[in-house]
Amino acid sequence: MSSFTELIKGDEPVLVDFYATWCGPCKALAPILQEFARRQEGKVKVIKVDIDKSRKAATQYRIQGVPTLILFRKGQIVWRQSGYMPLAQLEKTVQKILG
Repeated sequence: MSSFTELIKGDEPVLVDFYATWCGPCKALAPILQEFARRQEGKVKVIKVDIDKSRKAATQYRIQGVPTLILFRKGQIVWRQSGYMPLAQLEKTVQKILG
């Protein structure tokens, strides 16, 4: 299995969902991210990071609220946002950033 660092440094952009199992907005965002991942297959990889199980990553990226989405391109943060986001807005935002 690849490490988190290896995953985000690959050629394919990676959208990371920092979430918690007890978080209501995180649960509402989950099906949106599943659909986003399906539509962006081969273009953007989507991974979920449970902040309660991955405290090191949550601390490293200064996650203060969940859900927090961070888009990485070759290991660099190119976008981040906290809170719920509708699918259309997420797709539009990611496409704008990645070109």
